[in-house]
Amino acid sequence: MSAESISNPNRDGGILGWIERGGNRLPDPVVIFLYCILAVIGISLVAAALGAAALHPTQVDAAGNAVLIRAESLLSADNIRRLLVEMPTTFTSFHPLGYVLVVMLGAGVAERTGLLGSAMSAAVSNVPKLLLTPAVALTGMLGNLAADAAYVVLIPLAGVIFAAAGRHPVAGIAAAFAGVSGGFSANLLPGQLDALLFGITEAAAETILPSWDANIAGNAFFIIAMTGVFLPVIWYITDRVIEPRLAPLGDSPNAGNIATAAVNDADAGTNPEIGIGAAERAGLKRAGWAILAVIALWVFLCVGPGTPLIDESAPPEARFNPLFQSLVAGFLVLFFAAGWAYGSAAGTIKNHRDLVKMMQEAMGDMAYYLVLSFAAAHFVAMFNWSNLGLIFAIHGAAVLESSNLPDTLLMAAIILFGAVLNLFIGSASAKWALLAPVLVPMLMLVGISPEMSTAAYRVGDSATNIITPLMPYFPLVLVFAQRWQRDFGLGSLVATMLPYSVCLLLAGLLLTFLWVFLGLPLGPAAPVSFTMP
Repeated sequence: MSAESISNPNRDGGILGWIERGGNRLPDPVVIFLYCILAVIGISLVAAALGAAALHPTQVDAAGNAVLIRAESLLSADNIRRLLVEMPTTFTSFHPLGYVLVVMLGAGVAERTGLLGSAMSAAVSNVPKLLLTPAVALTGMLGNLAADAAYVVLIPLAGVIFAAAGRHPVAGIAAAFAGVSGGFSANLLPGQLDALLFGITEAAAETILPSWDANIAGNAFFIIAMTGVFLPVIWYITDRVIEPRLAPLGDSPNAGNIATAAVNDADAGTNPEIGIGAAERAGLKRAGWAILAVIALWVFLCVGPGTPLIDESAPPEARFNPLFQSLVAGFLVLFFAAGWAYGSAAGTIKNHRDLVKMMQEAMGDMAYYLVLSFAAAHFVAMFNWSNLGLIFAIHGAAVLESSNLPDTLLMAAIILFGAVLNLFIGSASAKWALLAPVLVPMLMLVGISPEMSTAAYRVGDSATNIITPLMPYFPLVLVFAQRWQRDFGLGSLVATMLPYSVCLLLAGLLLTFLWVFLGLPLGPAAPVSFTMP
């Protein structure tokens, strides 16, 4: 059974049907960016004709007066020339592009050797029944480092393991889905998502402060706290709310071992059997040693001769910048070394040619992202050339400043707006590429750091993933559930996941409120507040 073949008679009714129909009418995100480019061109023409302008908050002229920023028409001769001449540079200089491609070179190896799938299987296959739910939820949140593998391996595996433990398999599927997708931004380590979002944040922040550099660990403390907050929420909702209300399976023929069928439906190449073999265990052990070796290398580069990753000559606040900026390369080396070590022991890598082929396939999987990045890069660049983002941000900051709204309410507004927008546009990077050019500079001007803006966006972007039928893996999760319970329809899945979504959103709002109220650092050298230099 494929995800497309599911028929649900109630899926067209009510607000959920309206969301699904409306979202399905939206074009692909690539086309959305093209429409946005056309809109920006039109707005720039009108704004330039009306003389829209604002005083730059940091730039001054030779006389010491603030520089006046004027709206520029994107159909001027200079901007047309710039678009056509600089098109290759505009694409290749798009900040997230390099970050994500570098990380994925290593992550692709780790995924294709089977390391990530085996690690998730090992994490949940032998835990006590009492701790089964938190183990599945935590593995799901950590599994986001594995990108799509968490959806196609962990979610069906959780159903099998719950059934083997005498618990309702759909509860296991729900807990895994809540961890993987509802806790999409929560983790114990920065990863691909951090590289992707902070690349976009950096491009937006540079319109106000060209010297601002992204640090992909800029939300590290916050996402660790999210993991700690989300874990008991998912645990409680699963055990106390969801599982008691699920219909008993009884003698249903679907209550047997369906692991292989579920994964075939997912077109996955990994069999989520309970437990792992001796070769996989040896591979995991070798991968663990490889991870420790990479960490030791980075520590040595911080404390060894010459301290390559610590700039002793820089001011104290900038001394660790080389270390933070090396984390993208660090994750490449970490994933690469661990994947290679695992593959050599498990037999999934025979020689260096296999390794190169896996890296090649990983880049092949990024084909759509490259197309999306081309459109997003030109939207961001042209928006900046028009000066519209900067002008909107300056005037918007003035309105926010005069409103005297506390920072906590501003962050709550961003979270709620992102949660609603996520019902219609699933891609985290696409939404942030649209929002960041205005939100990040505007909030910087009222004293909120780019790291805090990014953190607030992430909270809203995660919470509603699990209730929108437009999420790419939503039909797949429905298939997994229907293999155990045939009458489990779209409404059943949404009703099951809605308590998770609401509670995760409220927990994220509370966490953000406390973080801003207490002024806690979001990550290494990443404060909540921001002061213009």
